[in-house]
Amino acid sequence: MNPESATASARVPVPHVRRRGPLDLDECVHALAEVHERDAYPLNWPDSPGDWLTQPSLLAAWVAELDGRVVGHIGLSRSEPGDAAPALWSSRKGVDIEGTAVVSRLFVAPAARGHGIGALLMAEAVREAHARDLHPVLDVVASDTAAAALYERLGWELLATVEQRWSPDQKVSVRCYAAAG
Repeated sequence: MNPESATASARVPVPHVRRRGPLDLDECVHALAEVHERDAYPLNWPDSPGDWLTQPSLLAAWVAELDGRVVGHIGLSRSEPGDAAPALWSSRKGVDIEGTAVVSRLFVAPAARGHGIGALLMAEAVREAHARDLHPVLDVVASDTAAAALYERLGWELLATVEQRWSPDQKVSVRCYAAAG
């Protein structure tokens, strides 16, 4: 084997994070469907996944690429009525809820895990929140222990675990987090 082919076969793909563009939505929905099938995220599959990823409160969104394919996503949004994490953080800190930004819609395609993509996406959302002079918060379904482990590994503070009513027949336990600082 020549040295060039050995180097090429040993190449480790490097993830790249960039702003999400309109042409990325189809790939995002495809990756989200893989995540939903494997991990049941989102807990309730949306009628229109593209709209779910571009909710009206969205401030910015990013995708992660690996080998030229979109394999991850994250969004940063304004707080909406009923969001527990922003309310908890603002009441603890004695500041207006408008001083928060909600990190949301984070997912990494199953085949792309293990490359640090979740942490890269989180760092981008946190940077943007700070650039807007907002404090990042988030919530996660309590049963999603892998996501909670990522947030805690990144130094996020658990604010509380609360019950939320998502519909007349669905009550969900969520863990609310705030970024350190």
